Amino acid sequence: MQTKIGIYGMNGHQIGDLKHDRACIVAAACCGQEWDGVKTYNFLEEMIADPEVDMISLCSPRRADQARQAVACMEAGKHVFAEKPCAMSIKDLDMIIETSKHTGKIFHEMAGTAFSEPYASMRDLVVQGIIGDVVQVFAQKSYPYHDGRPQDENIDGGLIEQAGIHAIRFIEHVARQKIVNVSAVETSYSNPSKGGLQMAASIAMELENGGVASVISNYLNQKGFGRWGNEHLRIFGTLGFIESVDAGSKTRLIIGDEDRGSITIKNSGPSFLDMILDQIQKGASPPLSIEDELHPTRVVILAKESAVRGCWVKI
Repeated sequence: MQTKIGIYGMNGHQIGDLKHDRACIVAAACCGQEWDGVKTYNFLEEMIADPEVDMISLCSPRRADQARQAVACMEAGKHVFAEKPCAMSIKDLDMIIETSKHTGKIFHEMAGTAFSEPYASMRDLVVQGIIGDVVQVFAQKSYPYHDGRPQDENIDGGLIEQAGIHAIRFIEHVARQKIVNVSAVETSYSNPSKGGLQMAASIAMELENGGVASVISNYLNQKGFGRWGNEHLRIFGTLGFIESVDAGSKTRLIIGDEDRGSITIKNSGPSFLDMILDQIQKGASPPLSIEDELHPTRVVILAKESAVRGCWVKI
């Protein structure tokens, strides 16, 4: 059995090069290119009407429109896999969740961070209680600046919602701590275009268990680093701490007075897309409930609100 996918837009990490024995691309709209054997449509609405399409992968040209488009896809009987942020307002986010539930159609954001390594193994250590109770989390997400970065946040979601969401997922999906309050500041200082693009953000958070967390996110990663994304994650517990630095290339586990060195990486499990296909094809349970998967999206929406208003915001 193969799930037949339609792809819309190329504004993000698209799956246009998909090679999978259980899924194939059969249609595309607004992608700016063509693939052999793939039907091409001028508009999303035309592709939604294609009865052959089971799921639509959304990388919408304008991210602010994506929530409405996701709802339209589900209302038409299509499952949806959406680039982040899937929504840019709490109202739109709730609309996605409600539509998925009342239509019975599967919705996922491209939220596989915690299921890739070394983060999946870090999450397992946290769940096992190896570092004790989590007290503080530090997370970083840095991308490089380039002239193609939109000055209008409605195009890709902006720094906090487009990049910072990865770091928020580290906190909620890897450290397994729900965020309940958030405060953020951001700056456009160093923006070469002097437009609306924010270049750096700092986010402070209170956790449901009484702990705290902080995130830095920016467009200041440099070519000399050698990787597109520059990620750090440190999780401090009552018994020790665990960390991943330099885009996941180095890990370390400290328990009390014992340096255990690099963590053991388990054999790679199924990809996030495989988990989605298991839901569609086998009726498997989702890796996370839709509320838990999209809670980081809720946090970044409210973090952006906090940065604009200059105050703490309750999640």
